[in-house]
Amino acid sequence: MITKLLKSLTVAGLFVSLAACQTNSKDQILSMDSSQVALRSVQSRVFDTSDQNLTTRTVIATLQDLGFTVEKADTELGLVSAVKVNDYLVKMTVTARQHGAGQTLVRASAQHNMQAISDPVPYQQFFDSLAQAMFLEAHEFN
Repeated sequence: MITKLLKSLTVAGLFVSLAACQTNSKDQILSMDSSQVALRSVQSRVFDTSDQNLTTRTVIATLQDLGFTVEKADTELGLVSAVKVNDYLVKMTVTARQHGAGQTLVRASAQHNMQAISDPVPYQQFFDSLAQAMFLEAHEFN
């Protein structure tokens, strides 16, 4: 009888402790949404050009300048996939698409060991290099 009571109290205690660990799903969703929005803002830049083809070619050149090997590129779709092998493997996928009148949105997504990279530094390095290349391309004298 006492062991039965102890088992019942133990089970009840487990349910109470599990309920205490439960988080509010609304708060969890909102925190995920804000972190996703923050990550997306780090991964995206808008450039003042409507030439998606030229932007994609500049993305390819920039990735190569940064030591990436381009695996796939489709200038018509504005899609580039590249890998970089240093001490570790990094895969980056970049898309370029029209964004309003006269602008192109470039979005980069990087992975390390199949995990998304959320550190803003690699994205900042990529976009700084791309911005310089886009500037030089726009001001190239023929």
